[in-house]
Amino acid sequence: MTIGSIIKILEHIAPPALQESYDNAGLLTGRPDWQCTGILCCLDAVETVVEEAIEKNCNLVVAHHPIVFSGLKKINGNNYVERTLIKSIKQDIAIYAIHTNLDNVLQGVNGKIAEKLGLTNLQILAPKERQLEKLYFFVPPEYAEKVRSAIFAAGGGEIGNYRECSFSATGKGTFLPGDDAQPFTGEIGVRHEAEELKMEILYPFYLRNKIITALRESHPYEEVAYETITLNNLHQGVGSGITGEFQETLDETDFLRKLKEVFHLPMVRHTTLLGKKVKKVSICGGAGSFLTKAAINSGSDAYISADIKYHEFFDADGKILLADIGHYESEQFTIELLQHVLQEKIPNFAVLKTAINTNPVHYL
Repeated sequence: MTIGSIIKILEHIAPPALQESYDNAGLLTGRPDWQCTGILCCLDAVETVVEEAIEKNCNLVVAHHPIVFSGLKKINGNNYVERTLIKSIKQDIAIYAIHTNLDNVLQGVNGKIAEKLGLTNLQILAPKERQLEKLYFFVPPEYAEKVRSAIFAAGGGEIGNYRECSFSATGKGTFLPGDDAQPFTGEIGVRHEAEELKMEILYPFYLRNKIITALRESHPYEEVAYETITLNNLHQGVGSGITGEFQETLDETDFLRKLKEVFHLPMVRHTTLLGKKVKKVSICGGAGSFLTKAAINSGSDAYISADIKYHEFFDADGKILLADIGHYESEQFTIELLQHVLQEKIPNFAVLKTAINTNPVHYL
């Protein structure tokens, strides 16, 4: 099995097009055509993790955080990033990062946190717009099912929990074949009128080329008439953060104790207790202070995130219980998520979790 085929599995659940503009997810070292000897999943592909991969005969490290985040002007081993890259390149270790694209999908980092807490009714906290496009095309009625099925197979027609969604209306199309045309129907030089279906199908923007290829290959016409438009609709399956609900309400202190237990925390930094019950919760693994207002607007009783600065705690403004559980701590179960995704698709392959705790923050 090649590293490229493993990457396809990861990018199916978290397409690279969904990463934030500042991010650097993807294959950072190595080549997709290498044969994979084993996979080591981690949060941080630091030097000790690369050494662990070498020891365990894993030539692919799948990390959440990119080891290369900003531009490098030299690689001579003067810092941990450069040392890691030198070791991985010399030892033919591929490093693949799956970062904010995994943050931005419902069953990604935040979905795993929600699962660990036992939350239900999960929804994206801050859905993104302009993630969806609509395809319009015209097709003879007798070919409608063939073309529609091809587009569905390419990933079109999915809306929330529904698949194979489309709309069609009957009309009349006209065309006049030119001298060099090879018309499916009609005669060269004669204007032809035919009954056609106008069909509409939604798809995520990053599947555009695949969708258009499926349309062209399944359509009987020499020249396929179609149009694509970008929609401003919010994509309910793509965005930042997540909300969910406990089956039963918790006292605030019980909620905080639950966080300590589930995430193995020495402490929880939080805002003033409000004397309210906790039922609905917002979550953002990693640095999530930018979503505090969205968490309040969602009607959540509490918001769980990390890297909250002193003045950012004031943003809770007595409207929500804000809990900072630490960056590493909030994302620790991402390692388990990555292993599960890969083992489910390649059950007879070596997919390991790192034994190294890469959290750079310690508590006394």
